[in-house]
Amino acid sequence: MSTETIPADRAASEVAPTATDAAPRRRGYWRLWAGVPRELGFLILTMPIAILGLVVVSTLFFTGIGTIALVFGIFLVVAALGTARGFGVLELLRLRGAGRPPIAQPVWNRNGGETGFWRSLFTPFVDGHYWLYLLHTVIINPIVSIVTWSLTITWIAAALGGTTSWIWRGFIPEYDRDLWLHEVVLDYLFPNNAFAIEPWLGETVFEFVVGLIFLGTLPFVFRGLTVLHDLIARGTLGAWRSEMLEAEVTRLSASRGAAVQAEDASLRRLERDIHDGPQQRLVRLQMDLASIERALDRDPEVARGMLGEAREQARETLDELRALSRGFAPPILQDRGLAVALESVAARSVVPVTVEIDLPADAALPASIERNVYFVAAELLTNAVKHAEASGIRLRVSLRDTGATGRWIDLWVTDNGRGGASAVPGHGLAGLDERVRGLDGVLVVDSPVGGPTSIGAHIPYVALAASERA
Repeated sequence: MSTETIPADRAASEVAPTATDAAPRRRGYWRLWAGVPRELGFLILTMPIAILGLVVVSTLFFTGIGTIALVFGIFLVVAALGTARGFGVLELLRLRGAGRPPIAQPVWNRNGGETGFWRSLFTPFVDGHYWLYLLHTVIINPIVSIVTWSLTITWIAAALGGTTSWIWRGFIPEYDRDLWLHEVVLDYLFPNNAFAIEPWLGETVFEFVVGLIFLGTLPFVFRGLTVLHDLIARGTLGAWRSEMLEAEVTRLSASRGAAVQAEDASLRRLERDIHDGPQQRLVRLQMDLASIERALDRDPEVARGMLGEAREQARETLDELRALSRGFAPPILQDRGLAVALESVAARSVVPVTVEIDLPADAALPASIERNVYFVAAELLTNAVKHAEASGIRLRVSLRDTGATGRWIDLWVTDNGRGGASAVPGHGLAGLDERVRGLDGVLVVDSPVGGPTSIGAHIPYVALAASERA
């Protein structure tokens, strides 16, 4: 058995990466430059895609409107609305590829079930999102994209052309040129200037300076143009706030249901364990006491021996009840905190467990989070001991503050066993997955056949305020 508590700096460096871990972000001006390739790819394709969408969708729509009296005119209008939806979804995907935060898409099938042909056909007519997507594809995006695409080409041409003009200028004949831009600028800035600069040299230097200015401002312009498209898309292509609130209510209801089911499963398991263990011992103890009562007058010596056995039986029953209570509401967790409770769980394991805990003294974890983390850790350790055939287990616990997505507690249990673990319905890992999802968390199972097995539970939490801790 080996347990150790590692310092915070070591735990932070060794904690396993998760899907929610954010990569180190570069700050300032150079961070803008890092996004230039993606933003350029987005902006340079904006106008061709917008013009294609305008041509295709407007042709379908206005042809359908012109033939609306005929049956196939309705189908053309529906096809136009569906095609506009496709171009809108493409715009959202392109914005995400350009590095912008994801935009929540509308809920297209709100009833969540199958609908008839005619209802499906006429649904776009009564769904406002389809008309907003049509407006974006036919009017808004073509107009905006012409402006942003023109500015993109202008900035690229000025930046590259100006900074490289000293290379290619000598190959362009000047003929009888009498207008030089650098002279116009100098005359404007210094009306009585007495500068005598060779026109070719002055023009080259002027173009190089202008190219540097455009090159230096290029990441700001690209970011601004991309943000402009992002803002327009959020207003016309994104889900409405009422839909997002409805989706959040649905998600929370599902999470609460999963938590209730997991808690109900825990209660049933506790009831089953009590029935199979302490209850059977108590029945036997009752029978032993009845036998002792009958033997007291007949054979006191035998009764005395049976009393000793009954006392041992009562002690074992009490120990088993205490063990069950630890799995449900461990007193050590309430008295000494999560770190000590986890070390106690590890110390009881028959397989050596290395404990690495990075929990600050002021972590301010809610009691429900501590209780669930304790239960998940105990269950994972028990599974590793029973099924993994491992010779060593590692238990790691740490906290993480992601900023945007809040605070998380990360629990990892890794063993060197035979692997092959999976969250099969009806088994222990599936129950743990329900419990973690009920807390809005994520259970990650990485267990290839042959091992090793690494299972992580990542649970969000809201730190208690000072008044709540008091």
